[in-house]
Amino acid sequence: MNRHVALLYAFFLAVLLSPVNAQILSASDVKELRGIVIDATTQEPLVLATVTLQNYNLSTVTNSEGLFVLKVPVAQKEEFIQVSFLGYKTQHIPIYQFGNDPLRIDMQEAATTLNEVNLVAPRNPEFLVREVLSKKDENYLDRFAKMTAFYRETIRKRRKNIALSEAVVTLFKSPYNQNRKDAVQLYKARKSTDYSRLDTLTLKLQGGPFNALYQDLMKYQDYLFSEDYIGDYTFQYERDTRIDDRPITVIAFRQKPEIAEPLYQGRLYIDSNLKVLVSAVYSLNITNPELASALLVKRKPAKARVFPKAVTYRVDYREKDGKWYYGYSNAILEFKVDWDRRLFNSVFSLTCEMAVTDWAFISEDQIPRTKDLIKSSVILSDEADGFSDPDFWGAYNIIEPDKSIESAIRKIQRQLRQAQE
Repeated sequence: MNRHVALLYAFFLAVLLSPVNAQILSASDVKELRGIVIDATTQEPLVLATVTLQNYNLSTVTNSEGLFVLKVPVAQKEEFIQVSFLGYKTQHIPIYQFGNDPLRIDMQEAATTLNEVNLVAPRNPEFLVREVLSKKDENYLDRFAKMTAFYRETIRKRRKNIALSEAVVTLFKSPYNQNRKDAVQLYKARKSTDYSRLDTLTLKLQGGPFNALYQDLMKYQDYLFSEDYIGDYTFQYERDTRIDDRPITVIAFRQKPEIAEPLYQGRLYIDSNLKVLVSAVYSLNITNPELASALLVKRKPAKARVFPKAVTYRVDYREKDGKWYYGYSNAILEFKVDWDRRLFNSVFSLTCEMAVTDWAFISEDQIPRTKDLIKSSVILSDEADGFSDPDFWGAYNIIEPDKSIESAIRKIQRQLRQAQE
């Protein structure tokens, strides 16, 4: 399989850019906790902070305004909510402090010094990365797990949302010490598309949840750091920081200048004591736009030139009882479309993200048959329904939509009501 897994799909423009809940609850069994996570000094929202029911497997992340909604069982009213963010002190907040209005959570930066955390720059950063990769069998989940996840993908033209798809999916994660690929089952999905903004283009993201799932670098190492490719990178110690109050070493990497094929550059956040990858942020090298386009664009019209402007990824891991597992990932792909005989070009961005919101261990024989699973070539927007069901999510946790997405949903709902009148 091509390690550049985010392919794009389009029709006519033919740019192919190509659950069951682990803990079944009804809406009456859960309490909805709302909050906003901000930097205590700058008052700016913290985007993609992790929010977890402490000692349980329920979690979500904050949106672009720092807002979150976490649905927790009403029986856990004496528990704590844990809020963590890269470089900040982790907060533990009693559930009883949450009321009807969003709770403001001020996060303090975690001052980090080498003396405080007893870290030193690794003598050989590449050796540290190789050691982390080699220890996935002992540091990451070694049993089959069923994970409920929320998945969202959006397409924007310039700053306007033109398409939105969301889904609750079940991930069947195989142990990290096995080569068996993970499986995905679609529980329910919904979508909207404003075709008037597509200029006769129908852009769709092929792969759906797999685009996010394959960013699990520890499970799918060959997509980025296979034995054949890891030597094509230069690794460099950058700094130290903290994640969830644990000391982290930041290793920067980029492809060597003599390598022509577009590879990646970014940062790895490593617990160098445990030899665990906690997070990674990286991007595709698009210095040569023709080569990068050949990797990502599967089909296009003869009279259009399609080039990537930015292709970035992020993956975060979480820990439970000494074992680490995939928790969240996102991808942002921005493309410029130049048409012959047109004065202005079009710029589209495709974003997908997925967050594990609940999980439990299962046996291998509980994994559904292949016919009940979705394929890695799935186009989610082709499988989804509209936004007419007001109780779509029930007790499931989602990533709170930002204002622009909320506006798009309200617009679709108004259109549906008008069509029914």
